[in-house]
Amino acid sequence: MELEAWYMDSSEEDQREPHKLNPNQPVSLEDLKKLGVFYWKLNADIYETDPELEQIRKEQGYSYKDVITIHKDTLPNYEEKLKMFFEEHLHLDDEIRYILDGRAYFDVRDREDRWIRISMNKGDLITLPAGLYHRFTLDTTNYTKAMRLFVGEPVWKAYNRPADDFEVRQKYLESLQGS
Repeated sequence: MELEAWYMDSSEEDQREPHKLNPNQPVSLEDLKKLGVFYWKLNADIYETDPELEQIRKEQGYSYKDVITIHKDTLPNYEEKLKMFFEEHLHLDDEIRYILDGRAYFDVRDREDRWIRISMNKGDLITLPAGLYHRFTLDTTNYTKAMRLFVGEPVWKAYNRPADDFEVRQKYLESLQGS
């Protein structure tokens, strides 16, 4: 199954719900690419030995990896972390996540500052470019296991919006002009 993404409604209800507009307004992979978001579908059952994942890591320079399980029984300060992940923010480096099990959502801003929700399922690998405003949440299953990938040593710092003065944000906005 291909990645599913859509424009979100403005409801403030449970962040774990899909929040699709009525009628739904889907967003294509091509539209996501224009925002700098890239996607691969891999076989998460063989992630430890997957040659396709190794090839992507080699090509993209993803030298660091770890695995995080986001569930109330496994993640210390679970509720606090979920709130933090759902704050709109950007990073100085790309954010690369590979869903090994469970489901989750990444929400990203489009050129007009509208939210796009990206549904992430087992086997989905996504990269969000440095400087893109985004947030993360689980869906109603309240569980995901994800591989976090980095170029070099991991940097865990998020900069909450507003962060428009950051050079990485300006570079990101400039990159949109060319696409």
